Amino acid sequence: MTLHAESPSGTPRLNVHEGVATLTLDRPAHRNRLEDSDLHALMAHFARIDADPAIRVAVLTANTAGQPRPVFCAGYHIGDFEGKTHDPGLFERLADTLASLRPVTVCALNGSVYGGATDLAIACDLRIGLAATELRMPATALGLHYYPGGLQRYVAAFGVQGAKRAFLTARPFSAQKLLHMGLFEELAPDAAAFDAALARLLADIVALAPLAAQATKRSLAEIAAGKPDLPAMRAREALTAGSRDFAEGRLAFREKRRARFTGA
Repeated sequence: MTLHAESPSGTPRLNVHEGVATLTLDRPAHRNRLEDSDLHALMAHFARIDADPAIRVAVLTANTAGQPRPVFCAGYHIGDFEGKTHDPGLFERLADTLASLRPVTVCALNGSVYGGATDLAIACDLRIGLAATELRMPATALGLHYYPGGLQRYVAAFGVQGAKRAFLTARPFSAQKLLHMGLFEELAPDAAAFDAALARLLADIVALAPLAAQATKRSLAEIAAGKPDLPAMRAREALTAGSRDFAEGRLAFREKRRARFTGA
């Protein structure tokens, strides 16, 4: 089934096809900056994704058409900080929600990423990127102490020293440096190679047993946050051990064929 969610001009688009939900940032003329309307649209898309058990993986990417140098996202629109309806906690809630989505999440970083959008990239479970892209966190250069959830994600992903470099120098990270730090699954030299790398990664994720993958994602998140829930992990282990998916996985292994998982 293919689903195209209608969105007002410029707000992120949602497409669902064969278990993959693709969210596309869609303000290429403004380097895909995020405005308050985009944050609300993304929250609505996240809720839709979490409510659909057929979705096994969610991809966050961007429309970079017409840009002389691809920019995935320039970050939050600074002008919205001064708006009367500005909600200072909305961006943090958005990133937290992305990090806790039920399906596996992939950031398809098809351009450079700046500011708050770096947290969205880090909040995803996996990332692939273009070799010419960079990541930069300018919060302190703008006079801002970043929100706690983002700082925690930076430390978890970059380590304390890497997070210090990001926030206390505001210097950019090259894609090659991020690959060396383990932030990228793969770097692609051009758009064609990028699309092929993304297709391979998505095929591998969609082929996993969704019940086991999603349960394992929750357990790993708890461990990363320093809050392992051992009884819950044991319950997830028992649930998957008794699942039809595990029975199918064993049968497929014996029959030397690809497993047909149903998520049950």
